[in-house]
Formats: sequence, structure tokens, C-alpha cells
Amino acid sequence: MNAESPAQNEHYLRVFRQRFRDWRGARPFWAGLFVLLGGFPIMYFPYAHIKLGALTVAMSTTAGAGSLIIGVLLVVLGLTLWFQQHVRVFAGVAAILLALVSIPVSNFGGFVVGFLFALIGGAMAVAWAPGAPPEPQAAQEAGMGEGGAPGAVDGAGLPNDLSGTSPANGANGRHSAG
Repeated sequence: MNAESPAQNEHYLRVFRQRFRDWRGARPFWAGLFVLLGGFPIMYFPYAHIKLGALTVAMSTTAGAGSLIIGVLLVVLGLTLWFQQHVRVFAGVAAILLALVSIPVSNFGGFVVGFLFALIGGAMAVAWAPGAPPEPQAAQEAGMGEGGAPGAVDGAGLPNDLSGTSPANGANGRHSAG
């Protein structure tokens, strides 16, 4: 590759972007991202030393270990939503519960920022449902012929199956005697 052939690089970028879009569409990506982002402020603020000018504000509390555990669990739940999407309801409910527990334990849930991210992400995870796969239309459009052949359509757009085995007439392959 040289600098004068950017078309080859654009192809790889386009392929990577399409694969990422397909991967993201098959799982609750945004829910996992929100839960993941909710865990960071919850576990960061109890151990942070925020400097305001010459004043250092230490937010260390006795519940710092609880904040760390809640934050790490939220990060793990966010990653679980990305890579194990079949447990999305459990992970969403667990994220909501951990977000609610973080209010009294972790400085009002990471100054409400982590609480809101985790709560919204958990709700999105519970509400997410996998999309229905597209129906194969090629098999429906491929009729066998005209007239009485199976799959044929008459001029009015109605099926023209004269064999008597159509599910529409209730015979389902059985002929009545009589």
C-alpha cells in the first residue's frame, strides 16, 4: 500500500463499519453502553480527590468498597449486555437494582450521573427485543407456472391451485370421498 491509493483503505474502513453496524444491531448495544458508563462515576467519585483551586476535596467514605463493587458490577453487566445478549433481562434488572442501591451507598449514585446512566441503560436492556429476521421473498415470488400449476396466480391476483391440496380450502392434501 502506498499513500496514493486511499481506495483500498476506504474499503477496509467500510467493511469494518458495516460489520460493526451488524454486530451492534444484533444486541442491546446502547443499553450496554449506558450501563457501562453508569459504573464509572459510581466507582470513581468515592476515591477521587477533586481540586478546587488550592482546596482538595476528598470524597472518600466508609462505603468506598461498596461503591467500588457496585461500579465494577455495572461495568461487568454492561459488557455482559454486549457479549451475552440472551441474559439481557437479568442484566437489565440487576443494573436497575444496583443503580438504586448506589444512591445511599455511593455519594448519591455518583452525583446522580452514574445513577441515571445505569437506570436508563437497565431499562433499555429490559425493553430491548431482537429484531425479526427478514422473510425470504424470493421463495414467495418464484411461482412454478401459469394455469393450474402450484403457486400460479390467475388474472385477479388470487391463487389458482386446482389440485385440491391448498390449505385455503381446508383439504390439506386429503380428498374427501363423497
